[in-house]
Amino acid sequence: MSRAMSTAKGAAEVIAALLAQAGLGLPVRLRAWDGSEAGPLEPVAGPVLVARSPRALQRILWRPGELGLARAYVSGDLDVEGDLTDGLRRVRAAWGRPGRGAGRVALAAIQGVARLGLLAPPPGPPGCELRVRGRRHSRARDQAVIAGHYDVPSAFYQLILDPSMAYSCAYWDGQRDLNGAQKAKLDLIMSKLALEPGQALLDMGCGWGSLTLHAARARVQVTGVTLSREQGGYVRQRARGLGLGDRAEVRIQDYRDPLDGPYDAIASVEMGEHVGAARYPAFCAALYGRLRPGGRLLIQQMSRTTRRGGGPFIESYIAPDMDMRPVGETIRLIQDAGFEVLGVEAMREHYARTIRAWLENFEANLPAITTILTAEQVRVWRLYLAGGALAFEQGRMGVDQILAVKPEGPRR
Repeated sequence: MSRAMSTAKGAAEVIAALLAQAGLGLPVRLRAWDGSEAGPLEPVAGPVLVARSPRALQRILWRPGELGLARAYVSGDLDVEGDLTDGLRRVRAAWGRPGRGAGRVALAAIQGVARLGLLAPPPGPPGCELRVRGRRHSRARDQAVIAGHYDVPSAFYQLILDPSMAYSCAYWDGQRDLNGAQKAKLDLIMSKLALEPGQALLDMGCGWGSLTLHAARARVQVTGVTLSREQGGYVRQRARGLGLGDRAEVRIQDYRDPLDGPYDAIASVEMGEHVGAARYPAFCAALYGRLRPGGRLLIQQMSRTTRRGGGPFIESYIAPDMDMRPVGETIRLIQDAGFEVLGVEAMREHYARTIRAWLENFEANLPAITTILTAEQVRVWRLYLAGGALAFEQGRMGVDQILAVKPEGPRR
């Protein structure tokens, strides 16, 4: 036993010594369930990592990497006092991405569990972890995936989003608040699609109806499509309340189901990530077939240059089966369907600011949110928003608006 190990008195000190032996220092202060503390002390209070239960160590032991850490946090076995985003930023700066140092963290966890006499069977996953079955991107499985994330009462989303209920990247072009930035995004989409009163728009993946209702107010005839019954019911009710029922039709259906058309323009705002790599060419072909010659298509979609999915946490708690790719690959797939791409606008920095605004709303409305979500779900959303803002801030994820047109002549 090393001298550091022989003089360690509490769980936090044992863990810190084992991490040091594995070449991983503690980037934040650590407090363990027995009251012991270790790690850096700062003149100004920074984030403190709190292991509230030995299960925090056991979860990391049995599932090394991002998912074990996420399960420990979601369950409440592991917590962060202070700014969660700052804590995540410091851990990533010190340890790199969660998967890279997973082996060393797992080794420290094994040794810590043994040293502290905490060997036990693996703890069960948190109850709110999503469990979807069936063939990947089958209709039934896609329905279950969407229901798991979006079929939460609309009252929750009203507490974190802007009044238009836009659940996608805003456009902070000189805008000072989320409301203005989301309106600027909707105006930008309308401008790029060159929509005029009386024309027909297909809003494929309409979400909570921000674009559907915005376009209907501009006297555009809109068909919104969503798989979520909660979203569909909300948008229908809101359209009727605003007197837009004759210009905004909402269909709760799969994108593969038949639709009227052809449409003068099609928008798909942050839906393509849920289609899947194998089905994306068919998705583009379906959009092509529903658009009139000369009509414009706008796809706003997230991208990644490294791993294609959302990562273990996202795929276990937010969006199973999510698929992202470099923006260049998406452009090629759109072109392969017969479209001519007119332009691409990167909006990565806008998304970091958008998600921070959602997180501010989340924290400001936490008392009301806790009456809608369970304690585990609250922790899932806090981690999701904090981690998402950081991913866009650091350039690990991007988002782009791709504008294309269906040529007037024969398909090339």
